[in-house]
Amino acid sequence: MIRYSVLDLAPIAQGQDATAAFENSRSLAQHAETLGFHRFWLAEHHNMPGIASAATAVVIGHVAAGTSTIRVGSGGIMLPNHAPLMIAEQFGTLNALFPGRIDLGLGRAPGTDMRTARALRRNLSGEADSFPQDVVELQQWFAPVQPGQPVRAVPGGGMEIPIWLLGSSLYSAQLAAALGLPFAFASHFAPQAMIQALEIYREGFRPSAMLEKPYSMAAMNVFAAETDEEGQRLFTSLQQQFLNLRRGTPGLLPPPAEDVATLQREAEWAGVGKSLACSAVGSPATVRAGIEAFLAETQVDELMLTGQIFDHQARLRSFSIAAEICKDLVAVKEAV
Repeated sequence: MIRYSVLDLAPIAQGQDATAAFENSRSLAQHAETLGFHRFWLAEHHNMPGIASAATAVVIGHVAAGTSTIRVGSGGIMLPNHAPLMIAEQFGTLNALFPGRIDLGLGRAPGTDMRTARALRRNLSGEADSFPQDVVELQQWFAPVQPGQPVRAVPGGGMEIPIWLLGSSLYSAQLAAALGLPFAFASHFAPQAMIQALEIYREGFRPSAMLEKPYSMAAMNVFAAETDEEGQRLFTSLQQQFLNLRRGTPGLLPPPAEDVATLQREAEWAGVGKSLACSAVGSPATVRAGIEAFLAETQVDELMLTGQIFDHQARLRSFSIAAEICKDLVAVKEAV
């Protein structure tokens, strides 16, 4: 049975601050829990005025403390920014506080620009090449502590915390397959290599102690409302945010635009459309058709939904509509 989950970037909307973003994230997680979503992930980004989840482990703790059953985790922690031991300690602490509810998704990119990556004070030389070794090292910190082991993750050692590899290219798909780990593709903002990456992952998968067979997830944007017009209007906040990002001027999440045409420049707007191609936007019927088509194309085991919606109540409503669609799709599949 396919699972449905939520990805949140703790958006800071114009007129609000990080405090409001964190409360909105916790509110959304509580809402997702009541709706039956399986997990709720937060993503690490730095030097992004419109995203509040830079200290991802801290925000995960805030969200987990406000919920009771939904899994909470990272989608993802950008491992090149951190020493593996530090991540093991952080997520070991989270798992000790919220046993059996913590996921650790790992990304290979820095989640920021190179100037900010340097300010994070990791040695940048060869970091991409060291990613596989860092993943394996992190796995070892979670392994049972051996007698006489001089350095250990406290807490963390001996904890069974699910590790995922995340990616928007073929690299992480290959590595996840080789290590026998679950794999999540970031199709909500970089869909170009999605199908090829999923195929490479499934074909190259090697069973591991953690996973006997491949388990894949892909993400898509969902902007659901009562009508197609309202869904498209809500979607313009994310479109504007991506347009600003492509122009090198990232900012707070803007309110919906009443006239998107005034923002468009033909070449860059086409790039925004390609980045956000995996999006279901509009009325319940339109969103359902979009989700069904995405699942048919990807054949993933789990679908992660995300929605950068300016108005928090509209965001809650969008996920309510999406949850009803997902429940119905599960029921239909089970009846077949």
